[in-house]
Amino acid sequence: MTHSHVPHGLSRRSLLTGLIALGGTWLASTLVGRAADLGCPTTPPQTEGPYYPPKAQIDAMLDQDNDLTRIKGQAGKATGQIVYVMGQVRDQQCRPIEGAVVEIWQASENGRYSHPRDRDNRAPLDSNFQYWGKNITDKDGHYLFKTIKPGSYQAGRNWTRPPHIHFKVSHAKFRPFITQMYFVGDAFQASDYILNDVPPHERKRVIVQLEQPGADYEADARLGRFDLTLSR
Repeated sequence: MTHSHVPHGLSRRSLLTGLIALGGTWLASTLVGRAADLGCPTTPPQTEGPYYPPKAQIDAMLDQDNDLTRIKGQAGKATGQIVYVMGQVRDQQCRPIEGAVVEIWQASENGRYSHPRDRDNRAPLDSNFQYWGKNITDKDGHYLFKTIKPGSYQAGRNWTRPPHIHFKVSHAKFRPFITQMYFVGDAFQASDYILNDVPPHERKRVIVQLEQPGADYEADARLGRFDLTLSR
């Protein structure tokens, strides 16, 4: 993977590993000082929804990594705005959780899921998009995904789901956790039944502001920071 703002010769795997380290510096600086006094409130849970991929579909995937924008063995790349999503998985005392399995799944840029239940969706599938990925947190609880900003889609009469990414976190010492992440400024959020089921004072914890990334990222990429706090 070579881009004008990515060091020449840097591999896809080493790029993603290096970006975890960059994100770790930011996360450490923001958590120091507040953890002891405030703790970390649990991230609001949300429904899994109908489109988590069947096990057979995951087992058959050529790629099961944290870069959803490319599929192993294919030259093309996914269509859409590249978004790096990074954060820290931690407990309610703000202690990092190592070895947590973080899974994400989402629609493509045009609002289509790669799932049997979304076959009636007239939008075409993106053959270069991975649709689902996983990452395991490091010793400091950090995770990272490279994906695209998903599109909105019709979920029912007078109901359009805003762009969102589904998260599932698993760890032997914590309860299984599922939520969804949204993007600041989307008009469909005001009428979204799922997001509005989250108490108003907690919604900001599942809505992220996309940032301009640093020089080590692609020039047109964006960065979203999404910490996840689990309960036992």
